Amino acid sequence: MAIAPSKALKADIDYASAILATEPATAEREAEAFLRGRPNDPRGLLIVASARRRQGDPVAALAILKPLAAAFPRAAHTRYELGMTLAALDQPETAIQALREAVGMKPDLAEAWRALGELLFARGDNAGADAAFAAHDRAMIRDPTLAIAADPLYGGRLDEAERKLRDLLVSRPNDAAVHRLLGETLNRIGRFEAAETVLDRALRLDPSHDGARFSYAHALFNQQKAPQAIIALQPLITKYLSEAPYLSLLAACLNLVGDFKQAIEINESLLKTYPKQPKIWLNYGHALRTVGRRDEAIAAYKRCIELAPELGDAYWSIANLKVASFTDEEVAAMSDQLGRSSLAAEDRLNLYYALGSALENRGEVRGAFENYSAGAELRRAVSPYDADETTALTARSIALFTPKFFAATSGGGCPAPDPIFIVGLPRSGSTLIEQILASHSAVEGTMELSDIGLIAKALRGSKPDGSPLQYPDTLADLNADRRRALGEGFLADTRVHRPQGRPFFTDKMPSNFQHIGLIQLILPNAKIIDARRHPLGACFSAFKQHFAQGQNFAYDLGDLGRYYRDYIELMAHYDAVLPGRIHRVIYEDMVENTEGVVRRLLDYCGLPFEDGCLRFYENDRAVRTVSSEQVRTPIFRSGIDQWRRFEPWLDPLKSALGPALEHWR
Repeated sequence: MAIAPSKALKADIDYASAILATEPATAEREAEAFLRGRPNDPRGLLIVASARRRQGDPVAALAILKPLAAAFPRAAHTRYELGMTLAALDQPETAIQALREAVGMKPDLAEAWRALGELLFARGDNAGADAAFAAHDRAMIRDPTLAIAADPLYGGRLDEAERKLRDLLVSRPNDAAVHRLLGETLNRIGRFEAAETVLDRALRLDPSHDGARFSYAHALFNQQKAPQAIIALQPLITKYLSEAPYLSLLAACLNLVGDFKQAIEINESLLKTYPKQPKIWLNYGHALRTVGRRDEAIAAYKRCIELAPELGDAYWSIANLKVASFTDEEVAAMSDQLGRSSLAAEDRLNLYYALGSALENRGEVRGAFENYSAGAELRRAVSPYDADETTALTARSIALFTPKFFAATSGGGCPAPDPIFIVGLPRSGSTLIEQILASHSAVEGTMELSDIGLIAKALRGSKPDGSPLQYPDTLADLNADRRRALGEGFLADTRVHRPQGRPFFTDKMPSNFQHIGLIQLILPNAKIIDARRHPLGACFSAFKQHFAQGQNFAYDLGDLGRYYRDYIELMAHYDAVLPGRIHRVIYEDMVENTEGVVRRLLDYCGLPFEDGCLRFYENDRAVRTVSSEQVRTPIFRSGIDQWRRFEPWLDPLKSALGPALEHWR
């Protein structure tokens, strides 16, 4: 019969347990004192073993834990400590087994789930790691009511999770945990702006919550608010110097703001710790590609494929370089992966696009088109697009932005001439124009900046009766001071992208053509360049491209045709009401008469001609768009008519284009 410990001994062991995580040496001494009175007490032995492991002596810890685990085969905490000790001894497989046994015995043992997730992540098992981290997050919720509302989130039933959490928020409006879980749900759904708002509230209620802060940084990053995301991440980076998720997100943010050197260094450091983690290899490849280290980028992507043959993003990243060809074995591997019923939807659509590119390069146009179409169908299912909204926005813009309106608002705005906006459809030569301009000594090339779109999004209002006032109608209420403040705010927010401090800089967000009226009001001296390409060339090139985000109109040929038609209608309107304000560069003309087009472009920008602008391909600046490798070579004509091979399948596009097919110039 076991003899209960005295109250004094019990107090000693309780104290040892309480300080184990923060003062392991003291905890070990207290536990050893306890064991002198009860030499075989399992709790005392477990504390000594854990203390020794925490002090860097896993061998001594294991000597205690092996017989202890054998004597108590159903003790979850002993199995957890055994797993941690085996991990410290660099025995990951046996450590994973021990941790699986621990959570099998005690499913709410949160620390075991976290440790299991970290080991699986290091092994490269992302699906297993994600499941373990989700179980950790679920186990951390001790509130039964909150747990019921959160269960759909961890089960992947996101719409149900949002509904239940919003219902709970009605009765608990100041509960940080409810806000955090709702924000995480919105992040997973892809409603990042809403997630930002909810998570900001969560952090105001509980600034110390690491999970909420990380989710908040993710929401900012996914809106391309990288500078703000970096600020949000700093407390986590300071607190956890080597946590892979935090460092990976920081590297991605640094890549967005142009600090490529540090982004690459972070990825290289992570790979020393996690050499089997395919997603780090993938991010490393993206960073290398951006700075023009093409061969190293391809090697990183191929290493990613070796580790995770199902990761479609790696195949698509190689295809997206537009310069590499796949081997017969790689084409067969992609086809094999697409034949797997268990393949994740995101991997499947990336593989469709990659295989389509491979088959197009081989001249197998029917198979290429079938794969592009299959990828577009999958993407369209999760990225809906309403063509009527774009047409309505075009109509509202044409109605508002009249010569009379611009005459009445001619004062105000920020007079700085710094920005050069390059607008149009994606895949129409905008990256080439940017590269040419960025090869001039007075111009700094940046990227597709989201700032104008974010300003437009913020300029939503309501009528006196409370009904919404749609953009751009809200611009009619901007006074001169407000216009100036918005322009100055744009310059301040984009300064992070101008490390060289040149007088002018480019912003090549294509969809900014929808906001030319706004640009005219807040930055009246900015330059605006319309990058235009033959509608079938531009639209089909966009159709076969899987964009990282946005461009939801590009996944249906009919939507593409309507979008192009709306685009040239709106540009024709601005040509009429702001004559000479916009400079048009026709891609086909650029190919046929490069020097003449470049000279006219520089004249429009008020820049003297420089020979370097004709040798743009020698410019080693970082390029973050899908044309990154193409602008590192001299202009070639072969890309102009690639769409012609696919003409038998382009009738829906031609029909949607209507008169724009003939009158696009």
